[in-house]
Amino acid sequence: MKRIVVFGATGSIGAYLTDYFNVQIDKSKYEIVAIGRKKTDFFLNLGVEYYRVDISKGSDFECLPTEDIYAVVNLAGVLPAHLENYNPFTYIDTNIIGSINILEYARKNRADRILFSQTWSDQAGWWGKEDILSPSLPRKLPYTGDHAFYAITKSMVVESMEYYRQQYGLKSFVFRLPNVYMYHPDKYYYVDGNKRITAYRYIIEQAIKGEPIEMWGNPEAFKDVLYVKDLCQMMFKALFVDIDGGTYNAGTGVRTTLKEQIEGIITVFSPKENKSVIVEKPDKEGFVSFVMDISNAVTDLRYKPQYTYLNYLNDYKNEMELKRFDDMWQSKLV
Repeated sequence: MKRIVVFGATGSIGAYLTDYFNVQIDKSKYEIVAIGRKKTDFFLNLGVEYYRVDISKGSDFECLPTEDIYAVVNLAGVLPAHLENYNPFTYIDTNIIGSINILEYARKNRADRILFSQTWSDQAGWWGKEDILSPSLPRKLPYTGDHAFYAITKSMVVESMEYYRQQYGLKSFVFRLPNVYMYHPDKYYYVDGNKRITAYRYIIEQAIKGEPIEMWGNPEAFKDVLYVKDLCQMMFKALFVDIDGGTYNAGTGVRTTLKEQIEGIITVFSPKENKSVIVEKPDKEGFVSFVMDISNAVTDLRYKPQYTYLNYLNDYKNEMELKRFDDMWQSKLV
């Protein structure tokens, strides 16, 4: 039985992805191994082997299986959105040292391939200059702001993966992620150490209460709205394609305007008897429009987005009601 090892399985994306992989794999040939830092029985209840590992500590890897390792997925990492106080060594310990430990684990145990989640901030220099972000655009890192050092550490991992690909033949798949939309019980994040509510979560809450919703900036500004389950599908397909790897923009390739986003949230979440109304605020600060070029993911991985914008909202609503991962996400590190 070949093993697919997922690091970061207790994270927001990791939980969805591990669950998705476990449903989709051919269980006569493959099994999932989940790796995280939290104490949880969630994966055991799914029939998935689970190990608690601090990836910054090489000694922690000694407890992991070493036989029949087919693929390794690296979703582990420290994000600016989760840090109240900036500390560069937190990024170094987890994003760099931890990721090198994962690469070494893959190499030593003869994994066929590794999948990695990169930040789209490595193309920050193109934001506002290119509506369509191509996976082949040269890297233009930010050198100021709370995402700067984070993007630098993640980019070092990408370069390290290329070294392992050329030096050791480890197939390497990099997925450049914009904001990934999903239900999670924590609706807050940090920007430069300041706690903020996630914008779309705030709008959903207003819609549920039937309150007026302000629409800031240009109603026709657009973004590529990627639902977590389409990301899971894209990464799952990378497990089995017969290529050496590549860099792929995670997205849908579809432009969803600000107006469409808010109207969709009202349609799905507002009570029929008390629908929210939109209040236009064109003088308020909006956002930079973008859409992800997913053409090489379509060609190489046979990726085809499954969730339209309204499909995503309805599935989000279902996940919000089920709260499948809440106990694990809300548990403390002990």
